[in-house]
Amino acid sequence: RCGQGVFGMLGDDAHAPSTSRGGACEGRRRERVLARIERLQDVFTALERIRVPVLAAVRGACYGAGVDLITACDIRLCESDARFCVKEVDLGITADVGTLQRLPSIVGHGAAMDLCLTARVISGEEAKRIGLVSDVCDDVDARAMALARTLAEKSPLAVRGTKRVLLRQRDNPSVRDGLHYVATHNAAMLISNDLQESVAARFEKRPPIYAKL
Repeated sequence: RCGQGVFGMLGDDAHAPSTSRGGACEGRRRERVLARIERLQDVFTALERIRVPVLAAVRGACYGAGVDLITACDIRLCESDARFCVKEVDLGITADVGTLQRLPSIVGHGAAMDLCLTARVISGEEAKRIGLVSDVCDDVDARAMALARTLAEKSPLAVRGTKRVLLRQRDNPSVRDGLHYVATHNAAMLISNDLQESVAARFEKRPPIYAKL
């Protein structure tokens, strides 16, 4: 369906109205296609922009746009029947809404090349072996909910800051710049009620209780 949507998008512009000079403008048609692709990209990038961690729970087939979606999530889990495939080359197109940009940092450059060029289907176990998913579960929904509860018990400031710093480091992989960024971040965010509560809870041997943001 993802492929049909792309071809349908291109087909719509094939019937674009003529310009005032009496002929269809190829430049304008291409500009409309570009704008539509960028809007699709923004749909998936929105997952990364969510300040809280986003979990992907996969069962069954996760092909094409499904891989675009889960690579924009922070943690990925699957059931044993899950199958993954970067399908676009078999449709005659280059994946363009996030997989080629995000997958290499998740599974490594070589594994990403393999998956994206061959469009081969991999199992959940292989996905775990290469790092695409963190765990293969019997009940992925229950596992995801348990993980979500664990994350919800953490300091929301610390969790959001950690996600922010990790995503920036992925996109700007300089250790020196990354250290400067996190130092600046913590100079602004370190002193907080969450830090005081974490220390107090440790001394009092109780679970910390953090205020909602």
